[in-house]
Amino acid sequence: MTNISRYERGENKPTTEVLTKLANALDTTTDYLMNGSTDDVATSNLSDKELLSLFKKVSSLSTDRQKVIKELIEAFVFKAVIQNKLA
Repeated sequence: MTNISRYERGENKPTTEVLTKLANALDTTTDYLMNGSTDDVATSNLSDKELLSLFKKVSSLSTDRQKVIKELIEAFVFKAVIQNKLA
């Protein structure tokens, strides 16, 4: 833990190998650890730019509308999983 506190205080910087291990352990990307941007994480995990753009637009909708969209996506994914299991 002493190395992590040194990283936080800016006294030391992790090697690329350590940064990669930290990102894997925290289930995130090295970009996020270095820059702290959730947009970077979303972009790196979602290669479909049109879908990413739609998700960004959804985030500006009301909480109720976001909930409906989440439920629709969950239902669609659930249907696809069931279809794959039955195929």
